[in-house]
Order: sequence, then structure tokens, then C-alpha cells
Amino acid sequence: MYYRINEIKLKAEQSQADIPASIIKKLGKAGKGLKITDWRIVKQSVDARDKGDILIVYSLDFAVEPKDRKLDLPQPEPKEYILPDYVGSSVLKYRPVVCGFGPCGMYAALILASAGFKPIVLERGSEMKKRIVDVENFLKAGKLNTESNVQFGEGGAGTFSDGKLTTNIKDARISKVLTEFVEAGADENILYKHRAHIGTDVLRDVVVNIRKKIISLGGEVKFDTRLEDIVIEEGRVRAIKTNKGDIETDCLLLALGHSARDTFRMLNEHQVKLQQKPFSIGVRIQHPQELINVAQYGKNYHKLNLPPAEYKLSYHCKSASEGGENDGRGVYTFCMCPGGEVINSSSHKEGVVTNGMSYNARDGEFANSALLVDVRTSDFSGDHALAGIEFQEKYEHLAYLNGGENYSLPSCTTGEFMRARKGEFNAGEAVISSLPRFAVSAISEALPHMARQLRGFDSEEAKMFAVETRSSSPVRIVRNEDLQASVGGLYPCGEGAGYAGGIVSAAVDGIRVAEKIVENYKPNW
Repeated sequence: MYYRINEIKLKAEQSQADIPASIIKKLGKAGKGLKITDWRIVKQSVDARDKGDILIVYSLDFAVEPKDRKLDLPQPEPKEYILPDYVGSSVLKYRPVVCGFGPCGMYAALILASAGFKPIVLERGSEMKKRIVDVENFLKAGKLNTESNVQFGEGGAGTFSDGKLTTNIKDARISKVLTEFVEAGADENILYKHRAHIGTDVLRDVVVNIRKKIISLGGEVKFDTRLEDIVIEEGRVRAIKTNKGDIETDCLLLALGHSARDTFRMLNEHQVKLQQKPFSIGVRIQHPQELINVAQYGKNYHKLNLPPAEYKLSYHCKSASEGGENDGRGVYTFCMCPGGEVINSSSHKEGVVTNGMSYNARDGEFANSALLVDVRTSDFSGDHALAGIEFQEKYEHLAYLNGGENYSLPSCTTGEFMRARKGEFNAGEAVISSLPRFAVSAISEALPHMARQLRGFDSEEAKMFAVETRSSSPVRIVRNEDLQASVGGLYPCGEGAGYAGGIVSAAVDGIRVAEKIVENYKPNW
């Protein structure tokens, strides 16, 4: 029998070998005469609010002897994932097709394959080995392959990132997502670490192993296969057209990434109901990891066994009534990558996009994060559904022009950025002219306030790279309570469709949509 206990605190210099004694101490009189026979970590986080006394905080499940002693503590409940039962009355004539092999498409295909639906997965980008070569050729020599890059290819955009698993959603399916990652090769610590991550190096192998599992369950994965059109008859999907031929299907899951702009335009031409969606724009800001460690842990952090420090900052600009010129816009950091690197994430010709990436060890010299400003639909140039995409393309092209040859990223120090805004001609001009005026103004207002939250955030050691536009999709594909779009048999899901933000929430949405199909349809093969 296991019990759940929270708020077990060890000093940062202690080891996990001290956990059993800490449990007994926490139990007080109830722990007298008990022996901890087994324990496992449920949650782990760092409490660095007091830099002179940094703590590692645990939630734990543990077992004791003698076994007949009962403790007044909750018992953990098993979190086994169970496939839903078929409760519908419809039959699928053809195999379902999943368009996109990022987290959403992977997990949707995995659930469908587990239920015997034998999905066909299409990914416009390349399989992992070729994709890695294509990305390296771009990052080193500026040779962009518009179909196989940081955005498109096996594993989706998250493959070339920090592999961050943080999410704001609460959903029982999260445990399924994390368990599958571990079974595919991720470290077990992602099951309990606060702000867990996999790292781009490990994630590449994990993704391939999930693909192999889908295939072993009867699924099929086709790379370098781009969705070009949908055949719609009597308001329902009847087939799709790809660059490698037509496929008959009556069930299409659109697990698009937020960069599939040609697909959004094709859907718009078919009058699939789309909506504008707010998103964000800004820069990627980079600091020495040492600066972040000292700011978060204190000068003596080297003596402690601590992970590279992270941060999460936000600022609410002054409203118009308060005399502010930024009308209450939010400025915030996003997708912080400790010990990582800033990378060019372009996927379209003559457009520059920046993002961050970390390896599993997070042992790089620099830390980076997106520094973003809210973009409202009122900032768009029109009221049509794809106006947000046009907004992105405008500033990505400006960044391309301002960056110079080989898709270089415009960059400057934070000091140059602030001085350029005041009229001084320097490298900051290239970054400023790659952003809308409101973003420049909002970032300028926010920087000194964020530096009060994190010492050194606005120092001359900090460097900015433009432009970050793809933290979320600027379009939502409208779906009903049955999770279908305005066209029957069409299931938009994940980040690109406007229903997720990050690896975990995208995977959860893919599972949710696959469950709906399993519940409503019976395969006819």
C-alpha cells in the first residue's frame, strides 16, 4: 500500500538519499517505529525564494513497514489510460487520414492505431535523418528547404526546440502523453519534474520510436507528402489530393502546425469556417546562463547541485487612461530555454523567424526566451480570416530584408535597442524596423520593469534577435461539439488549428479528437 505526502523539503545540498528520513520527520508521531520500504517521486520543484536557503520540494508516494500500520494520508489513484468504447452508429468506409506528424498528429495516430483504425499519416516534411541534414544546411549555409526545415518534418516544430512539457491545461490525458514519451526513450523524470523538458537531441529519437509503434499497430506514415486539396461532396470529405496522388477517405484529421499557410488558404477557398485569432510578436532575447543562475539562485549557486535556472516574466503596459501609449498590452517571456541557443526557424522564402532550442543537458553557455507582445485582431489590416497570416508575413519579410544575406537574423543588444528607439543609429535599428511600432514601444516600456523582477535582464550582455511570430496560430478552424469543422468528416486539431499551445496540449487535443472518432465510428475493414 502506498501513501501520498506533499511538501517534503530538502536543502539543495542534500541528496535524495535523505528523502526517507524526511518523510518520517514530516509524519511526526505517526511515523514513530515506521520504516520507509519504497518511495517514488510524484512532483519535484526548486524553491529559490530565499537564496540563502534554496530548497528542493517533493510530492512523494511511499510504502512502509509494518504494513498493518494505517496512516491518515491519501492513497494515490492509478492513472492508466483506457480507450473509449464505441457508442456511435456510423461506419467509416475508408481509413482515417491524419495530416501532420507533430505532437498532435502523432498522438491522434497512436490512439487510432491502438483502436484498430489503421490510420494513414501524411507529413509534408521529411523523416528525421533527412530533416536533420536539411536543418543543418539551413542553419550553417542559409540553404532553405521550404518543405523540410525547423517547422516542417517528422515531429513538427517542437522537435527543434527545448522539448518543453509545461502546460496550463489540466487533463487526465497528460499522463498518457508523458508515459508514451518515457516508453519511447524520454527520461522518467519528465513524469514528475516541474517544468519538465526532453531536449531536442533526445526528442528526435523519441519521435522516431513513436512512429515505429504506430506502424507496428497497423498505421502508415508517409513523409514528403503534402496535402494540396480536399474533395468535398454534399458537405463531407470524400477524398484528398496530395503531391503524391489521391487518397480516398471519409475522415480527415487536420493536425496542422501554425506554419501551414498554404493549407489555411486552401481551406478558406473551400469556405471552411475560419476565424481570426490573437497571437503575439516580438524578439528572442539571450543572456549568459551565468547571469540567470546568479539572478535566480545567488552568487554561491556553484556550490549547490541545481539545474540551470529558468525564469518567467510578465508586464502589463499602462492603459490609455493611465497615460500609456500601449493601451494595456501584455508583454511576457515564453518558451524559455536554459543553456540553449537561438535558431533561425524560417519555413517560407524571404521570411525570417527566430526561436530557441536546448539539448537535454541544457549545458550551453547562453539562456534564451521569447519576449513577446500581444497582437490583437484589431491590429490586422483587414477583417478576413487570414489577415493574421498576412500580418506575420509582413514582419517576417521585413526581418529577412533587415538581416542581410543567407536568412541572417537581425540582432542587437538591449542597450542598442533602447538607444535606437531614441533616435541613435546603430544595430538596434534593424531589429526595431522588423517589428510593429506598438511592439517596439511595449518592449521598451516593459524592459526596465522586467529587470526589477530579474536582475540584469536589460543589461548590455543581453542580445535580441528578430522576429518571433509563431508562438501560436493566428487562425482558428472552427469546430462544433463533435469536434468537426463546418465540413463533415473534417477534424481540425492541435496548435495550428487554434486549439493548443505547446507539445503537451497539442498531444492532448490529438488524443481528444481521436477518442471522438473511436467513439462515433466503426472501421469497415
